[in-house]
Amino acid sequence: MNWTIKTFDELTTKELYEILKSRAEIFVKEQKISYVDPDGVDCKSWHVFATEGGRVCAYLRAFKDGDGIIKIGRVLTLLHGKGTGSKLMKYAISELKAKTGCKKIVMDAQSHAISFYQKLGFKITSEEYLEEGIPHVDMELAL
Repeated sequence: MNWTIKTFDELTTKELYEILKSRAEIFVKEQKISYVDPDGVDCKSWHVFATEGGRVCAYLRAFKDGDGIIKIGRVLTLLHGKGTGSKLMKYAISELKAKTGCKKIVMDAQSHAISFYQKLGFKITSEEYLEEGIPHVDMELAL
């Protein structure tokens, strides 16, 4: 598995295609979310991903959300139950801190994944709410 972090302008067309393909597989096909994925945020984001056999198998995007704050989203892994999600998050946290000097990482986390993010040090900062019909909470990690 090869881990990468790139800005939008650094992505190859093949990498971008594979990222969008994986996001559609998880969020549209698996989670049945009906939304417009290309939302303009990708162009200002860091893209953190792992590839295996040319396929993006783990991914998240991250962007500046205030002074010293990075927001992550579109977190996914195609390899469930193999520790890939933890590896993705640990790699992303380390690389984003080194590249941006951020002091805090925030996210809108799906409620079913709260304990996963808590094991990584994230804390809940909101009440539960619906986003695209799925229960979420705001979470943050102080660095």
